[in-house]
Amino acid sequence: MSDQSVKKQPAAPVKVWLPIVLFAWILPGAGHFYLRRSGRALLLASAITLTFLFGIMMRGAMFQPMSGDLLTTIIYTGGFISDVMSGILYLLTVWLGYSQPEVAGHVHDYGTKFLVAAGLMNVLAMVDVFEIVSGRKS
Repeated sequence: MSDQSVKKQPAAPVKVWLPIVLFAWILPGAGHFYLRRSGRALLLASAITLTFLFGIMMRGAMFQPMSGDLLTTIIYTGGFISDVMSGILYLLTVWLGYSQPEVAGHVHDYGTKFLVAAGLMNVLAMVDVFEIVSGRKS
């Protein structure tokens, strides 16, 4: 396949997509509401919020960046970034003083994974908003 046959779409300006993607990060589902995709917005907002709340109810631990060996650094920094990507859910939880130390037990472990999964779902929602705003997806 030659380079001429591949059409490259022009990139959308940052000032067009950045505010909407940040809005989608802060409030899960809000970017889709702004783009008038209310069905998808309700689905994403409820799925992300319920997943986060289930993680809290299972007393999952919030990750904090930690240094040490390479694997520890990757796991704890990645987990922290994923927790933060839950937006206002994470910010309110930390602001209200939620602090669950890591304890042994499968319920707490699943709760931690639910908290991480909520952040990762919000990242996917943000990517979806970006693709809609930039015209790559309808």
